[in-house]
Amino acid sequence: MPAILNWVLRLLPTNPICLRLIQGGSRRVRHLYLRSGYLAIMIVVMLFVLLGEIGGSSMSMRSFAAGGAQLFTVVSLLQVGLICLLTPVFMAGAIAQEASPRTWDILLTTPLNSMQIVLGNLFGRLFFVLALLLASLPLFAVTQYFGGVPGSSIFQSYAIAACSALLVAAIAVTLSVTRTAGKRAVFLFYFCVIIYLFLTYAADIQIRQPVRAGSITDLSTVLTPLNPFLALEVLLYSNSYIARPPTDSSSWISNLWFSHPIATFCWICLILSGLMVAYSTLRVRMIGMATGSLPWWRRLVGLSAVGSSTRVPRPVGRNPISWRESHNRGRNLPSILGRWGFVIVGIAIPFLLTVLMATDTVDQKVAKQVITVLVAAEVIVITLVAINMSATAVAREREDGTLDLILTTPIQPGPYIAGKLRGIVQFLAPMMAVPITSMLIVAIFVLSDGFGRGATASIPNPFGGSALVLPLVLPEVVIALILVLVPFTAFCVMVGLQWSIRSKSTISSVVFSVLTAGSVLGLLSLCGIPAGANFSFAGAFIESLSPINVLYTSSYPVQMIPDALNDSVFTARLTLFIGAVVGALIYSLIVWAMYANMKRGFMMTVRRLAGTA
Repeated sequence: MPAILNWVLRLLPTNPICLRLIQGGSRRVRHLYLRSGYLAIMIVVMLFVLLGEIGGSSMSMRSFAAGGAQLFTVVSLLQVGLICLLTPVFMAGAIAQEASPRTWDILLTTPLNSMQIVLGNLFGRLFFVLALLLASLPLFAVTQYFGGVPGSSIFQSYAIAACSALLVAAIAVTLSVTRTAGKRAVFLFYFCVIIYLFLTYAADIQIRQPVRAGSITDLSTVLTPLNPFLALEVLLYSNSYIARPPTDSSSWISNLWFSHPIATFCWICLILSGLMVAYSTLRVRMIGMATGSLPWWRRLVGLSAVGSSTRVPRPVGRNPISWRESHNRGRNLPSILGRWGFVIVGIAIPFLLTVLMATDTVDQKVAKQVITVLVAAEVIVITLVAINMSATAVAREREDGTLDLILTTPIQPGPYIAGKLRGIVQFLAPMMAVPITSMLIVAIFVLSDGFGRGATASIPNPFGGSALVLPLVLPEVVIALILVLVPFTAFCVMVGLQWSIRSKSTISSVVFSVLTAGSVLGLLSLCGIPAGANFSFAGAFIESLSPINVLYTSSYPVQMIPDALNDSVFTARLTLFIGAVVGALIYSLIVWAMYANMKRGFMMTVRRLAGTA
């Protein structure tokens, strides 16, 4: 075999690292569950959309085409969302395991060259994400039977999803090679990906410009090629969000950026991934030189308390586990700045926007849109933080040996688990107060009638008849958000604790906790939207089970619960509030049932996993 051909084959097709990762991962039950769960979610959502769009229609060819187009839109958005969620799952090993000094040091002693090491780690783990995309192709082929969806659109949506996965995977491998990651960086990786998607999407909404005055169609912006969901929106919503037409006066880069956002997004992902792979290839051999060195910022910022050996003992209350979780978490400088910065910024922005609305500096609709997106992002951040803290609460203690010491004390499984739950919720209390306070500020603005400037809007009735006069935001959202957000956060904590007790490592615990709680929140939010639009008061009741849907229903009730408002505005608002009360009771019962089950099987599970960290 020619030497050049053998070299090319050893880069990917016969790369030993790539083959090891694929063969090992293919035998893992966890990966089988992930693939099965991915396809199950896609199939369930597809059937739900089909029943909602086609099941009750006149069964004409036009209705089938419209239903097929709607099905393709929902499934495409869901696929990109799941790929952005699952790619960090499959790349978690590259961030945490391969960042271990022992693993890299062993690899550097093998005959493999630097490019083989980097590409093997990249595509060996990316293979499973690409396999998920290929497995869902028959589902997209089903949409061709209904018509209304060109084949080119399917392949463009696949290109967006694949390029997004490639970019996220390249970032993970780069973090691993540069040793800037570790086990705790997996959650930060999730956090940064989600925050980036939210911020770029929210910023794009604010800077959009219509095609012409009075038009409902907006032109793409400079941020469109930087977010996979914005690029996908150009493809799926061609009636409301289109690419800018090319002009002779603009450069080819400008025309490519604004007129072809999908192609630009794919090229950006490919170029950035190539640059990161090249950098990682050059950097991988420098890992051994940095072993044992202390980062400059750790030497610069000393966080050890002065006189810590002689400080006055602090009371820990009746449950020391609860005190330890609520007070000893986040004691380093980045965690302190991040937590209280989240609180300060999260409250300052809605307050500032409310002041600007009171002075007619900012349009009320624009301000409401910004606040709604911001609060929704805050709810997701709180959910992720709750999952990360609870998913590492027990597994971390098992790994460092602390759990063995705790089990020698008189504390029982019940107080131990209850202390974990209470301590984490207490730690998250300032963060949970941020979205509630933000909506309270808006509610005060609405109840005071905009401080005399008005805070209502006349909205066209989607079913005809007289227009609906509704407040800017339903003020009962404050109570409804308190009722749903707090028990839902406790539910996420219990999910994380359950996986933390049953998992051998913090990585697997975080991954499965994120997937479990994320699937519950995603399904409740996705299924609540068509339910609220089609099932009148029952739909309003279902909307109140998800904190995201409670928020959007209070801000955009006509779009979320049109049937219920058409029947009775007062009853619809009352149903939303009652649903929040029932949802709080449901989450509380689930938390209590999970607590009872975990307490009953705690000792057996802990003993079974003893010594396996």
